[in-house]
Amino acid sequence: MDAKKLQHFKDMLLEKRQEVLERIEQLREVALESNYKDSYGDHSGYAYHMADQGTDAMEREKAFLFLSREKKYLQQIEDALQRIELNEYGICRVCGEEIDEKRLEIVPTTRICVPCKLAEAKKKG
Repeated sequence: MDAKKLQHFKDMLLEKRQEVLERIEQLREVALESNYKDSYGDHSGYAYHMADQGTDAMEREKAFLFLSREKKYLQQIEDALQRIELNEYGICRVCGEEIDEKRLEIVPTTRICVPCKLAEAKKKG
């Protein structure tokens, strides 16, 4: 892959990393806000109903689940950026061939080409 295309994918990954970092911060705020309410009660002066506590617990669980997913995706982005620096980006880890640029546009963190991914899925299913 030429330097111009690599720079394109690097820019794309850096943009995605920024988006993920922003989502992680938002999810942390949601999780911490729910923890604060659970620990210290709502400051509205009204009694905190059990159903409200259940809803808050569910929202906190969702926030932690999404936070975990975003952190995994962030690690995949970091790994892809490292592969760019090592000149290993866009090379299939299975067959060693170049990954089609259309696939990289859709899944810029991928490490496997479509034919190898299909073969892998066929083995599992």
